[in-house]
This record gives sequence, C-alpha cells and structure tokens, in this order.
Amino acid sequence: MPTQLTIGKLAKDAGVHIETIRYYERRHILGPTSRLPSGYRLYNREAARRLRFIKNAQALGFTLHEIEELLNLRASSKARCGDVERRAETKLKHVEAKVRDLQSLAAALRRLIRLCRTGQPTEQCPLLTSLENEDKASGRSRQRG
Repeated sequence: MPTQLTIGKLAKDAGVHIETIRYYERRHILGPTSRLPSGYRLYNREAARRLRFIKNAQALGFTLHEIEELLNLRASSKARCGDVERRAETKLKHVEAKVRDLQSLAAALRRLIRLCRTGQPTEQCPLLTSLENEDKASGRSRQRG
C-alpha cells in the first residue's frame, strides 16, 4: 500500500463512498494527513487503519458517537482496556434487548399469519383488521390521538 492515498483510493480500498469519508471528516473522526497544492486530500496508513476501525465497529453495531468514544479511549494514555470493556458490555446489553424485541415481533407476526385464511377477501382479513385495532406486538391497545 502506498504511504499516501487520495480520498478516492482510500474509499475504494475500504469499500466506502467518498462522501462517507467526507462525512467522517465533518464529524472529526477521520482526517487527511495533508493536501496537495491542487486541494486533493492525502491520507496515510493510520487514516486507513482508522477507517477500518470505524467500519469494523459499525459492523458490531456501535454508533458513530460510540466509535468516537472508543477512538478517544484508544488515543488516551490514561484509558484502560476495562473502559473499553464496559462500553462493549453496554453495547451487548442493547443488542440483546433488540434481539428480544425482534423475537417478540416475530412471534406476533407468526400469530397474525396463523389468523389468515387464504381465500377470504381483504376486508375480512384478520391480520389487516388486527393492525387497525390493536398493537399486536406489545398486546396493548393503541392510543388514538
């Protein structure tokens, strides 16, 4: 890998759009190492590594705000692995809660699908009727407003 990459080459190597890199720059989580006289941004290996870090953290479900915190911990001489571990544990709890919510949604959809009778007209469809009348995912009546 060359020591200096243009924004286009960095984006291509990372599998992201150029606008993604520009967005990260506006968020101050990624930046060019230098600029050519023509204004082209140049990035070094550290920027490429940082971009990989961002993309890998996103794949694990971290938000850009959380990634910024992780990057700050990475750069801090006072931070410890335990600080990172606590953030990862918090993220895991959120992911597990989402999984439970998705499992509830799947169960609610299964119940509604079992109510369907293939030959009935849609105005008699129990699934469509239930969507109008109740919040089947939570079992509560909808508040009208």
